[in-house]
Amino acid sequence: MRLKVQSGAVSLDIELRDTPTAKALLAALPFESTAQTWGEEVYFSTPVSAKLEPDAQQTVEPGTACFWTQGEAIALPYGRTPISTDARSRLAAPCNLIGRVLGDCKVLAKVKSGAKIKVSAG
Repeated sequence: MRLKVQSGAVSLDIELRDTPTAKALLAALPFESTAQTWGEEVYFSTPVSAKLEPDAQQTVEPGTACFWTQGEAIALPYGRTPISTDARSRLAAPCNLIGRVLGDCKVLAKVKSGAKIKVSAG
């Protein structure tokens, strides 16, 4: 199960885990959104609402695809956020772990706040 995320010249695939949130995102495809940035993280709203899953985490490795339940958004950290205490990404709140960015997640640095995001099946 994969998602394809595109914004301008940036295109990346996310390998999804087998979780209720990931399945809900797949069922909602395709959709468009608007990118927001927070430190070295790109996040964007989705048409999906989900409950916090038992393995939700707030501190993750860069490239971990997350779902922020409070904002109904996919969060794609590629480095430090304003509240990181080490090289890992510290999210605004615990988030569901939905998968992993395939390839170099640092390409997300090219996505600017306000950019259009397209999400489709990968």
